[in-house]
Amino acid sequence: MKNHYTLTLSLAAGLLLAGCATSTPPATTAATATPAPVAEANIKGVGIDVADLDRSVDPCEDFFQFSGGTWLKNNPIPAYASSWGPRNLLGDRTQALLRQLLEEAAANTSAEKGSNAQKVGDYYASGMDSMAIEKAGTAALKPELARIAATKDLKSLPTTVAYQHQLGTGAFFRAGVSPDRKNSTVYAVNLNQGGLSMPDRDYYLKDDARSKAVRDAFVTYMTNTFQLMGDPAATASKKAAAILRLETRLAKASKTRVELRDPNANYNKMTVAAFHQQFPAIGLPTILAQNKLGAAKEVIVGQPQFFQELNAVLKTEPLADLKTYLQWQLVSSVTSALPKAYSDEAFRFAQVQSGAKQQPVRWKRMLAATDNTLGEAFGQLYVDKAFSPEAKQKALDMVANVKESMAEHIQSNTWMSAATKAEALKKLNALRVKIGYPDKWKDYSALTISRDSYLQNVLNARKWNYQQNVQKYGQPIDRNEWGMTPPTINAYYNPPMNEIVFPAGYLQPPFFDPNADDAVNYGAIGGVMGHEITHGFDDQGRQYDSQGNLRDWWTKEDAENFTKRAAIVGQQYDAFSPLDSVYVNGKLTMGENLADFAGLTIVYAALQKQLQKKYGNGPRPKIDGFTPEQRFFLSWAQLRRTNIRPEALRQQVLTDPHSPGQYRTIGPLMNMPQFYEAFGCKEGQKMVRAEADRAKIW
Repeated sequence: MKNHYTLTLSLAAGLLLAGCATSTPPATTAATATPAPVAEANIKGVGIDVADLDRSVDPCEDFFQFSGGTWLKNNPIPAYASSWGPRNLLGDRTQALLRQLLEEAAANTSAEKGSNAQKVGDYYASGMDSMAIEKAGTAALKPELARIAATKDLKSLPTTVAYQHQLGTGAFFRAGVSPDRKNSTVYAVNLNQGGLSMPDRDYYLKDDARSKAVRDAFVTYMTNTFQLMGDPAATASKKAAAILRLETRLAKASKTRVELRDPNANYNKMTVAAFHQQFPAIGLPTILAQNKLGAAKEVIVGQPQFFQELNAVLKTEPLADLKTYLQWQLVSSVTSALPKAYSDEAFRFAQVQSGAKQQPVRWKRMLAATDNTLGEAFGQLYVDKAFSPEAKQKALDMVANVKESMAEHIQSNTWMSAATKAEALKKLNALRVKIGYPDKWKDYSALTISRDSYLQNVLNARKWNYQQNVQKYGQPIDRNEWGMTPPTINAYYNPPMNEIVFPAGYLQPPFFDPNADDAVNYGAIGGVMGHEITHGFDDQGRQYDSQGNLRDWWTKEDAENFTKRAAIVGQQYDAFSPLDSVYVNGKLTMGENLADFAGLTIVYAALQKQLQKKYGNGPRPKIDGFTPEQRFFLSWAQLRRTNIRPEALRQQVLTDPHSPGQYRTIGPLMNMPQFYEAFGCKEGQKMVRAEADRAKIW
């Protein structure tokens, strides 16, 4: 399990908390001390553009609008996007460099065959050759479609499903190899619910107008796609109805996203024999053997009740409908590699969900696809151009400072027992930090890529990726592996590995600027560092120990105290409403909200230590008219300013564990006396919660 949110390049990124009882801040943080004197010299800074502020708004009434209102007004969402914020702007800048690298690689037709340069260049070139894609049509899919068509009965279906899993379609359920969450020294086979074409089970089950509109668009998408494949309109419509019926059955048996957040409830170890005895129609022994996992004697089943229903679906649904479903899963997974008519249908359905007005230009789509497929080969080219050893060292130094601040907050916590503190510090000390790029790059030598067929390249890459995953079984845990590519503008915490990872793409302005003052960097990338570190101690992460094992290391009283304080955060976010009758789900977003709360608190304390080292008790200069404390909070807020279309916002609230940007901005600040003090906010103003209602842990 990884607790991250992978969004490639220009797409936006993103667990600990705060509760009702207070903890005494470390004496060194000066969190509640009288601020140091401020020098009044008018210094011009970098990292914050004061022209983006909306000075007509009182920061103590609406800090989101104050910090970025003018920027929001002047930066409408481009037609090809569903939202627009700083990550998108950084993505555009990063993509310009990446495009140059890819076009140079594509132009190098003399690259050594089998080299990374050849594979990166040929993959991108084949994806950009729209004429060849139109001419090839679905030819590369015909062997796989024929395999589905040749499935004669339920007994032979598991073999077909196994091949579909090799192609990455996720047909019926998800299967893969990852560390055993209760023994992180070994790899295990994990089986989880899946098989749905729409982003969330609720799209199948809710009766509101919005959900019905998405379902109608989904049926239209399927119907039109089957017609493109040669079916008459009536047949295509019948197939679409069958798929919707089948997937609705799977959706009803699926856990909600909130239920999926409980790692213990989604860990059920079974022998393969017991699984097969309970769910024989799935044919798990056949699937495992076909996919080179026949040696596995046990599997970890995430949601047994889902597999019970899947077993019933396979036994009761007509074989023809099951085969139609598999056809759809395959074709819909590769529409970007098919003729334009197919990708246009996929985009029309995506429009209903996200509100985007037009597709991104082809080179942007192919750039993202190349990064997704050959990210570390591509990433080597990127880091050579864009990431310096000095930037890496400064980032490592910042992480060390934030970790030190976290340790001080754990030690000074007044409600946590000595035994739990000792375990928490042990976990923090064991935290692995990865910055920039892997120490050892992936080996792509077994992956065949050519300029002949983009669709074939996509299929080859999926088969290779699946084999890379399953061959881990029985091998030592690879703790050097990365879950994101170097150009990615994002970061993550991985509980079973107890590690935080910051790709090079994230360590650029405006998130990280070596030329900016400490307040700006600590409010920006420092806030993300604090966020990721404290994911290890949020409502999910706290259930894993220093070695990444799912083990309860909290005393009963400490766990109860934590849960009570977390509930306050959930209640606060439940009350946030970004659209009429649409509310943030405080349980779904709990981990991310807690990481924002705690991360910001510990990073603010880390900044205070840096300022104390630099200025002592002497004056701290204002920059652009703002104190270091004010610039810290402005930096935090300006990175979360986002314009978003209503359709995308509704989907985010339903499916995304991250709260909308405006609430990620103000949610933590409304509970922080440090913020009140920085801007002179008083009780009764909207950005100030009554003391009895504030959430705080660390």
